[in-house]
Amino acid sequence: NHSTGKMGYAIAGALAARGGDVTLVSGRTALPTPAGVQRTDVLSAAEMYDAATAAFDRADGAVMCAAVADYTPDTVSETKIKKCGGEMCITLRRTRDIAAELGARKGSRLLVGFALETDHGLEHAEDKLERKNMDMIVLNSLDDPGAGFGVDTNRVTILHRDGRRNAFGLKNKREVASDIADEIEAFWKKEE
Repeated sequence: NHSTGKMGYAIAGALAARGGDVTLVSGRTALPTPAGVQRTDVLSAAEMYDAATAAFDRADGAVMCAAVADYTPDTVSETKIKKCGGEMCITLRRTRDIAAELGARKGSRLLVGFALETDHGLEHAEDKLERKNMDMIVLNSLDDPGAGFGVDTNRVTILHRDGRRNAFGLKNKREVASDIADEIEAFWKKEE
């Protein structure tokens, strides 16, 4: 997909700047690691699943904003697949769902997810929030100009398990990360 990692890196940096002990599990990107953040690089959805579940075992919470594909090729060729006449079909299988797995394990830990939607955004985000046992979900849409992949801005709505919704205008991703970090801090204060 077209994800750059900018939003995830901004959130990791914002949480570390506020004193968080942050582990960032990252796919391929040329972005520099934010100050104070421990970074684990992965190359595949399977590696991200393994790294994220291992990191969560020793964490107080997780913010999951990686755009992991829902489907993975069933087989991977070690050599180039040569062109031949006709069409080719690739069989896909479901990718292991990191958010659902962490939601099943979470107990009292904080779980924040992301929902990138193209239609019925609030409805789909609310469903994902409940189905994956999250405390908050950050909704954004590819339909909003200036939001989504490959840009330096985003427009989000943060939905909470208790039904609250906080909608924000278009901001740069660093400002959005700060808004998300504010919501996380408020969650921790409420839990104390």
